[in-house]
Amino acid sequence: VGPYIVITPNEMRRNQLRQSKFIAKKELDDLERWKKDHRPRPVKLTPQRLGGKESEAQARQKQQMMLMQSKYQQKYKREEYIRTKKAAEEAEILRKKAIQREKVNVVTIELEPYNKATNNSIWIVFLCSKNNELLNRLDFGLPKSDSCQIANRGPESTAW
Repeated sequence: VGPYIVITPNEMRRNQLRQSKFIAKKELDDLERWKKDHRPRPVKLTPQRLGGKESEAQARQKQQMMLMQSKYQQKYKREEYIRTKKAAEEAEILRKKAIQREKVNVVTIELEPYNKATNNSIWIVFLCSKNNELLNRLDFGLPKSDSCQIANRGPESTAW
């Protein structure tokens, strides 16, 4: 025995490797054949004159006019879209307002008898409070009667 080890070859493993190489080569050949069969063919068109009866200058001029008009058309379309959108929003707002008005009308019709009685009592309370407020202001504005030293000048003269 020398300084190296000899491993005996495994015949089954060797046969598997040969078969896999054979299968891989066969698949590559099949792929090449498929590529060759399915390669794109040249396009064959009969030559024909395009552009109709216009000359090239007329066609260019027409293109230029269409380009200029397309800018205005886009602007017009944009404005029209905004206009229709605003109109739809306004219609929606008006519809919602109408619904709310109907609700208010229904509620006011239902509460009308209560409101009349309540409004009358509130009005009376309001008037009384305003009268009391006025009287209080007048009381504070005039001097008290016991501290007043107004000479009695007669029935024709008054403090006012």
